[in-house]
Amino acid sequence: MSRLYEPLGAEADHEQPGVPPSAQPTDAGLLDAYSAAVVSVVDAVGPAVVSVRTNARAGRRGGAGAGSGVIIASDGYVLTNSHVVHAASDLEVSLTDGRRFAATLTGDDPATDLAVIRVDAPALPAAHLGESARLRVGQLVIAIGNPFGFESTVSAGVVSALGRSLRSTTGRLIDNIIQTDVALNPGNSGGPLVDSRGRVVGINSAVFAMAQGISFAVPIDTATWVIPQLLARGRVSRAYLGFGGQSRPLERRLARALGLANARAIEIVSLEPATPAARAGLQTGDLVVAIGERPVQTVDDVHRRLVASPIGEPLTVTVVRGVDRRDVTVTPIETP
Repeated sequence: MSRLYEPLGAEADHEQPGVPPSAQPTDAGLLDAYSAAVVSVVDAVGPAVVSVRTNARAGRRGGAGAGSGVIIASDGYVLTNSHVVHAASDLEVSLTDGRRFAATLTGDDPATDLAVIRVDAPALPAAHLGESARLRVGQLVIAIGNPFGFESTVSAGVVSALGRSLRSTTGRLIDNIIQTDVALNPGNSGGPLVDSRGRVVGINSAVFAMAQGISFAVPIDTATWVIPQLLARGRVSRAYLGFGGQSRPLERRLARALGLANARAIEIVSLEPATPAARAGLQTGDLVVAIGERPVQTVDDVHRRLVASPIGEPLTVTVVRGVDRRDVTVTPIETP
């Protein structure tokens, strides 16, 4: 009588035709391969992961804090989260070999929750930065950090989703956030998310408090855009127009008459005096439907367009005023 089923895992008891017994896959062998990948990453990247301890500046809320960071240059530059070091003083960095160094803040960008600090020490172990754009859902990733002060803690998991958005402390959206099921805890913030080849693909930033197994990392591609600006100026330069707005529905009949695909527009509700928007002639009540010839329907869309807009170069802002469509040329300045 033929067998209609086999017990779960029975296939592991059968040899594959034409494959020598010594080369047959086993559960132990597969586990060893997984373990080997994680261990090799920890060996390669672990020495570059640091603990970051802080004290709040006088007059600021909060007390001593702790987080993680990753050395990105052998001359002492460390990448971490902005929320770990923002408004902090007396920064201290601890290496896995027990050495401790005072650190100084090089640059801080709360809008992307990234910061760079520096320690005065030569020939430090540095991690290699990868490309988060190459990540795939289901890919193995490893987080290394210092939760609750337990140094060099390792968690492994997979990429759960890509292209998420996470709102920073400034209210701006951070785009292309990496979602994983890697277990993170307080103190992991600022530590690296690493792929199986030992390349940093993200900076662990947050966990979703209402659920288990959901954590987020800022993509390293965002960091590679932010880091040079933090090193050069200590901040990220973003274009600024000088108006406040809110999203509102755009009347369908009017949109069709003006050849617009927008379902919504940004109504200008306030204008700062002597700013690019005011000087260009924009008015309260104008409905902004495009910036740089690209449609905008939310305030977050406006922020995204301005991040990509060079400071000091003319920019076309398309508005609906009354029943007319107008193109207004505005020259952005750096955000004050």
